[in-house]
Amino acid sequence: MTTRKLWLTGNETADRLLSEDPNALLLGMTLDQQVPMEKAFSGPAVIAERMGGKLDVAAIAAMDTEEFVALCSQRPAIHRFPGSMGKRVQQVCRALVDDYQGDAENLWAGVDDGAALFKRIKALPGFGDQKAKIFVAMLGKLWGVTPKGWQQAAGEYGTKELLSVADVTDEASLQKVREAKKRMKAAAKAAKEEA
Repeated sequence: MTTRKLWLTGNETADRLLSEDPNALLLGMTLDQQVPMEKAFSGPAVIAERMGGKLDVAAIAAMDTEEFVALCSQRPAIHRFPGSMGKRVQQVCRALVDDYQGDAENLWAGVDDGAALFKRIKALPGFGDQKAKIFVAMLGKLWGVTPKGWQQAAGEYGTKELLSVADVTDEASLQKVREAKKRMKAAAKAAKEEA
């Protein structure tokens, strides 16, 4: 039994699922864009509840896409864009079934270096460089998945600085991450205006 205790949603049931189920953690990361972190990472628990209490990646992968999107779109929707993100979640579930026996833990099982882990994660639907780096950092910092070179593969997110969801362990760290994101957005905006 795991001793991880993640604090990403503020909801005990959702955080427990993220702490115990690697598929839930991966699907939460899939949903983590254009919505608050708490909303994104609550999505797997909402899906599980709507599917009878269990997050079943194989069942999601096998569902009719429109049926799954309808499940994701029920109020409250799992995301600000339930249609496109419901499809994305299903694509990730299909990749897990096709390539990793339906278990996200197989993404990192037997991986002995961070670059290989990053490459596997980046190959998933919807995972670009930044999202893949953040998930590598999340695995290293919150799940104890630390193959050689994981911090380098995570880039700036592999540092001790509080920059992303990978660094959130309580309310105080959440606020520090939000402040860092505001600074990064302001810097990016300033650089764009100068160009």
